[in-house]
Amino acid sequence: MPDSTYFKDVTLLITHYNRSLSLKRLLDSFKALNCNFEHIIVSDDCSKPEHLEKLRDWQSEYHFELISTKKNKGLANNLNKGQDAVKTSYTLYVQEDFVPKILFPEKLSQAVCFMNEKSELDIVRFYAYFKYPYLKPFRDGFSEMIFSIFKTGYKKFYFYSDHPHLRRSTFLQKFGRYTEGINSDQAEYKMMMTFLKRKGTGLFYVRFTELFDQLNSDEEPSTVHRNNLRESNNFFIKTARHLYRHLKFNFDFIR
Repeated sequence: MPDSTYFKDVTLLITHYNRSLSLKRLLDSFKALNCNFEHIIVSDDCSKPEHLEKLRDWQSEYHFELISTKKNKGLANNLNKGQDAVKTSYTLYVQEDFVPKILFPEKLSQAVCFMNEKSELDIVRFYAYFKYPYLKPFRDGFSEMIFSIFKTGYKKFYFYSDHPHLRRSTFLQKFGRYTEGINSDQAEYKMMMTFLKRKGTGLFYVRFTELFDQLNSDEEPSTVHRNNLRESNNFFIKTARHLYRHLKFNFDFIR
């Protein structure tokens, strides 16, 4: 078993919706890694009664604060109300379908040190679906993300992501609240653009597959449902999608 690591002044914020077994798996994984936090908050988006009952039963065992709501209001609201409850300087944000790997506590410890050293640093990212395209080596496997509107491609805009990351708990004060009343992808997109326009800075762990797995089971599948056109690998659809994103992202940034 790894040595115990206590992250003082870090709150683990987990957003949850109807996947209580996935949440338990995440909490058990942190426990197995002896990864401990000053505070744990589970922000729930009006899950079904059977899931909420489990969460309430587990509160004393896992020592988390449950922030619930009487009406489903979407991921943006879930993030906003969860972040509002954080009292520590730093927030580790993780959705309930992720599982940390054995190397994560070491890299989180380094990330906290970077945040303490560099007051201008806003986030440290631990996971992604692809490597951020413009990176400047920093240290310990982390690189500084570099954004310029003049750099090629549209993937340069994926600077901010809702995937697991460490951030300052003043995040909402600096970048504004997540836009509520729209779907989760749109809310993330708006925050991504706002983050860039307000000149956010961040580090990216280059070998990101070493730190987290994202696991969705048949029993608890992903709660995000996307248009098939967004996922299609058809050559013509994929080409049109890339062209659309290139034009839209650049337009939305400069307007």
